[in-house]
Amino acid sequence: MELTHATMICKALSDPNRLRIVQLLTEGEKCGCDLLEQLQIGQPTLSHHMKILCDRGLVTARKAAKWSYYSLVCDQWTEFRDFIDAIRCTCACDGKTESGCCCS
Repeated sequence: MELTHATMICKALSDPNRLRIVQLLTEGEKCGCDLLEQLQIGQPTLSHHMKILCDRGLVTARKAAKWSYYSLVCDQWTEFRDFIDAIRCTCACDGKTESGCCCS
């Protein structure tokens, strides 16, 4: 995953409502009406959040009659998770602290 794309995903996830939406969608596809009920926000606010998540490729939408149904884009989440999993914390000190590492 390119850094610019990972940055855009992180920005999209920086809002608590969007993180909650993602949590709810881990249970499976949800109707916008169900998300509205769970989040207790207005429809314009939900539309704003969903546009951001969809534009970043994290969520997909499908229309059925007057409702929109949302679900996670698993390939995108797997790629982002792999990017995050590759981040490792290593000690850069010379090992002269009492514990042998400055990261302890």
